[in-house]
Amino acid sequence: MNKISLSIKIYILLVVLLAILAAIYIFLPQGSFSSILPEQSLPASKPILALVNAAVMLILYGGLGFIGLKLSQKLDFPKIWDEKVSNKQRLLTPALIGGAIGIVFILTDIVLAEFNIIGHIPHPQFPASLVGSATAGIGEEIIFRLFFIPFWLWLISYVLLKNRWQNLIFWILLVISALIFSAGHFYSMMIILGFTSISQIPLVFLAELVFLNSLLGIFSGYYFRKFGFLAAVGVHFWTDIVWHVIWGII
Repeated sequence: MNKISLSIKIYILLVVLLAILAAIYIFLPQGSFSSILPEQSLPASKPILALVNAAVMLILYGGLGFIGLKLSQKLDFPKIWDEKVSNKQRLLTPALIGGAIGIVFILTDIVLAEFNIIGHIPHPQFPASLVGSATAGIGEEIIFRLFFIPFWLWLISYVLLKNRWQNLIFWILLVISALIFSAGHFYSMMIILGFTSISQIPLVFLAELVFLNSLLGIFSGYYFRKFGFLAAVGVHFWTDIVWHVIWGII
C-alpha cells in the first residue's frame, strides 16, 4: 500500500484549514465589507452559511486543487514540499516578495486615491482581515494558480501540442489567470461601493484594481512554478497581511 506523500498531507491540511477559516469568517465583523453579507438579506442563518462555506471549500476547492496538484506534478512543477526547494525559497523569499508587493499596493493606493474619485480601497475590519488574508491566500491560489494554470497547460501543451512550447504557454496562461483573478474582484467591490453595474466604477479605480491584482497574480503564479504551491500561498498571504491587515488598521 502506497504511503501518502508529505506534499499531499500538507495539501489536505491546507484545505481543511481553508474550510475552517471560511466558516469562521462568516461570524466576524466585516466593517466596510458588511454590504456583502447584510444581516437582513442572508439566505440562511450564519451557522448554516458557515457549514455551506466549509463544504464548498472542502469539496469544490479541495477537489479542483487536487486535480491541479496531480497535473502540476505531471508537468514537472515543484511539489508542495519538494526536496529540491529550500525552506528559504519556499517560505522566506515569498514572504519578502509578498511584503514588497503589499508596499506597492499601499503606495499605489495613496497616489491614486487623489484621482480615482472613490478614494482609498476599502478593507475588511480586523480580525476579519487576518482570517480573510489566509482564506484568500489558500483558496484563491488553489483556483487561479494550482488548478487553472496546470489544467490548461496540460491540456494545451502536454496533450494537444505533445509537450511543446510549455514555457511560452505557461507565461500566456499566467497573464490570463492574473487578469481573471483581477476581474473576480470587480463584483464584490461593486457591491461594497453600492454600484449596480461595473460600468459605474470609475475607470481609474478599475485600472487600479486590475494593476494591483494582476501584479499579485503574476508574482504568485511565477513563484508557484519556481518553488511550488506553498510559495504562491506565501506571496499572496503576506501581500494581504501588509495590505489588508497592517494598512487596513492604519
